[in-house]
Amino acid sequence: MFQKEIAEAVGAYDKYVICLGKAREDFEAALDSLILKAINAYEKRPAGMRHGIALDAHVTVILSQGDGPRPLCGIYFNLHSPYQKNALPTTVKRMNEPVSEKPHDADE
Repeated sequence: MFQKEIAEAVGAYDKYVICLGKAREDFEAALDSLILKAINAYEKRPAGMRHGIALDAHVTVILSQGDGPRPLCGIYFNLHSPYQKNALPTTVKRMNEPVSEKPHDADE
């Protein structure tokens, strides 16, 4: 199942993705495992949910309910660079304030 999607992902991996931590054979084995996990998550999803998801540090597999009997399969690469810098400068501190659902009134 999903052989076309797997073949396209492996082709894209060979052509576009540079990954020093995972050889092509390791990628294919991980992808097969993730497909099985996503199928399991899809089959056991709660009522009202439309997706089954499985991921590792390099790949995310999403199975989504479609109009036909076969779910749609999306394979995404989790791209990152070891050279990526922290988005916030060290002088900026993250604020952890609760989000209010009621609008803020200016006269309060």
